[in-house]
Amino acid sequence: MDSATPKKDYQASCSSEYDLLKKVVLCRPEYMEIAEVINATQKYYHKENIDKTLAVQQHNRLIEELEKRGVEVVLLPALSQFPEQIFTRDIGFIIGETVFSAQLSADIRQGEENVLQEWLGKENISYKTFNEGYQIEGGDILIDQNTVFAGISHRTTFSAVRELKRQLPSYEVIPIPFEETFLHLDCVFNILSPTEALVYPKALGEQEYQILGKHYDLIDITDDEQFTLGTNVLSIGNQNVISLPDNKNVNNQLRNRGYTVIEIDLSEIIKSGGSFRCCTMPIVRSCR
Repeated sequence: MDSATPKKDYQASCSSEYDLLKKVVLCRPEYMEIAEVINATQKYYHKENIDKTLAVQQHNRLIEELEKRGVEVVLLPALSQFPEQIFTRDIGFIIGETVFSAQLSADIRQGEENVLQEWLGKENISYKTFNEGYQIEGGDILIDQNTVFAGISHRTTFSAVRELKRQLPSYEVIPIPFEETFLHLDCVFNILSPTEALVYPKALGEQEYQILGKHYDLIDITDDEQFTLGTNVLSIGNQNVISLPDNKNVNNQLRNRGYTVIEIDLSEIIKSGGSFRCCTMPIVRSCR
């Protein structure tokens, strides 16, 4: 693993999926389209494809909500050669104060990480990259204090997770294999609090489900709401969660548990297989 260390340090910091979101990286879907089918959701919507104008409108609504709640939004430049660039979660991730730039697996997405690295360089934020052959994407990485859950699929490999574990000796890194048709781990599992998580059980083996159940009170997602990415909410802190209005069962369960659910329509964007967590790469979260 190589390290790029610009002139001065910057305190990037993320220790959970639920602490107060302070700063986050997004990218507008100006060139979004299903150009090459790379997941089951895209296959379903391939002929219909993406209404870019509507996708940008929905994305702008998300940006407005984040900024209204005091979150600093960084927008990477949208480039025409990257139709999946909206999904900034995959191109990098923060564990503690270490920024990792991902190694993307799909040919159509390779190069997106360079846009992130250019921004990190301009901001003098140091980061680490993975050597060639270590495929790892941020959608497969979820953190909860000193525990890291790493999804294993053809997008994130065991070898990359072993390398991540080597780089993080003070963390418990738990590999979670799952059914690969579901793209990333955060499409079937998401952490809401130190004690609660959303999960789609059918995407996991019995052993993996039990492992997650030892850490969290699991809220199971139905088949219908998994198709609309019920687990892929975005926690912005203080039990505030951004979710799709269509996922009524998920939203009701969250409200019954004391969460404030902020409903935003992202229906055009999820046609490409990603929702709120997929569209956001936190740079800074704070416990206060």
